[in-house]
Amino acid sequence: MAFDKLGRFFGIDGSDEEIDDIEPGEETVNEEAPQNNERRGNVVSINSAGTPTSKIVLEEPRVYSDAKEVAQNLLNNKAVIINFARMDDAQARRIVDFITGTVYALNGEIQRVGDKIFLATPPKFETDGKIAELVEKKDNIE
Repeated sequence: MAFDKLGRFFGIDGSDEEIDDIEPGEETVNEEAPQNNERRGNVVSINSAGTPTSKIVLEEPRVYSDAKEVAQNLLNNKAVIINFARMDDAQARRIVDFITGTVYALNGEIQRVGDKIFLATPPKFETDGKIAELVEKKDNIE
């Protein structure tokens, strides 16, 4: 009995009867289906085609003015991995300070993920875990 109800819910009748052709002018009424669309309000599409994808942008700034592009990506809800390998430390610190202010204003996060590599994320991103060994090494050297 429960299987019959479940089968009707999913449109499986359980019988192997063939459907007869309907003559023009005849109307058929399905008594099991609701006549109004009350149940349609609870239907949620599982198709992810309408869902925007999250993006991670890779940046390798060379001058301080490149910080604006990093901040713009954060404002557009994109996570940014910033590699400072091609910059001197003084300029890199200025950009990190600028990006830290941007992230703070957005309620996002910034964290070091490697030597001269940072991950800045807007609030909708969630990071899990830390790379403590690299961070501790770098902090002890400075």
